[in-house]
Amino acid sequence: MGNIAISIKDVKKTFKIYNDKPLSMKEKLLKLRSNDFDAFHAVNGVSLDIEKGETVGLIGHNGCGKSTLLKLISQILYPDQGEIEVNGRISSLIELGAGFHPDFSGRENIYMNGSIFGLSNKEIDEKIDEIIRFSELEHFIENPVRTYSSGMYMRLAFSVAINVNPEILLIDEILSVGDTNFQKKCYDKIEGFKNNGATIVIVAHDLGTLEKICDRVIWMDKGQIIEQGETDYVINKYTQHMNEKFVERKQQEFEQSNEAKVEKKETNPLEQLSEDKDNFSEDIRWGNKEVEIIQARILNDRGQTVDTVLAGRSMTIEIDYKIHKAQEEYIFGMGFYTNEKYPIYGNNTQIGELKITDIAKEGTIKFKIKECKLLTGNYLLNVAVVDKNHRALDFIKYYMEFKVVSNDRAVGVHSIEYSWEV
Repeated sequence: MGNIAISIKDVKKTFKIYNDKPLSMKEKLLKLRSNDFDAFHAVNGVSLDIEKGETVGLIGHNGCGKSTLLKLISQILYPDQGEIEVNGRISSLIELGAGFHPDFSGRENIYMNGSIFGLSNKEIDEKIDEIIRFSELEHFIENPVRTYSSGMYMRLAFSVAINVNPEILLIDEILSVGDTNFQKKCYDKIEGFKNNGATIVIVAHDLGTLEKICDRVIWMDKGQIIEQGETDYVINKYTQHMNEKFVERKQQEFEQSNEAKVEKKETNPLEQLSEDKDNFSEDIRWGNKEVEIIQARILNDRGQTVDTVLAGRSMTIEIDYKIHKAQEEYIFGMGFYTNEKYPIYGNNTQIGELKITDIAKEGTIKFKIKECKLLTGNYLLNVAVVDKNHRALDFIKYYMEFKVVSNDRAVGVHSIEYSWEV
């Protein structure tokens, strides 16, 4: 295989998801089950070469096939189709503690688990002091592991697996083992493997960790490779995709919530009217109501009413009004606040040099934003209408809360264009 540590060729792995799971003991014993099942293609035609000394990250949403692929490489599972060739000694941080016996002591389980990794008793004798020291379980090592906390159990299992000194290390979402100091030890150990030329394949949802240690990242979805390449490039594309999916899901939830409110209003309009009147207290809504704000809403770039906005896209704030007494001039305004009620932006028709003196008794004023530059966070919207002397006609300070999802990982509230130079 030359310089290739792991070679994966057109690998497929399918699971059967039965639609009539047996419920009773009798059904289980007699296996009274029909053939009504769905085929779940966990890994679907993946081909991939990983070079010796390379650190590769696997990313994707839950159920995309990352962990299954790792188990196929480690031979916990076997492919239905295709070939996987591995050139080197593997240590898998996947099923930590597999093979531990609850009634055996920590020391006894080290020997038993070490043998699973292919170590002889002599090799374990040479490493056992380091394994115990790394786990920080010196005072508990002679106790049965059933007396361990879950954190102690995982630390011992991690210590055994990490001290095998493998040529290939497979890691699946286990870097949150123990406290902060222990996690740092784990990262330092993995960094040491990397510097010594070990091949590392890591599955993680912590993209920051992958950015630090990976030479390449592979994005999987529905059992297939969607994108692979430079770490920053793939992670940025994946983050954009997941942000879009998140906003779509929030939009569905928002629409369902609105439908439920409409149904409630139709069922009991008097109760809904009472709720609407009490919606804003006097300290956040004031004015003589000679012009009244009937409703305000945020629209996304597709014209949908939303409460979650994807940064970098256009958005519109619409204010529905009703005139009860005519004014010489109408000034409509809006503002953004942080969730802690700190003002971050405000604008009105006067600032925008739009003088409004004659408008319909009922209508809509629109404030269009070409590109939302807010960073990820929760924000508040205020809307208002005042007369030419800035006397409040209807001012609602915190009309609604909305969320912004941004691909920009800068901190603060506003995204800016920038470049770093040396």
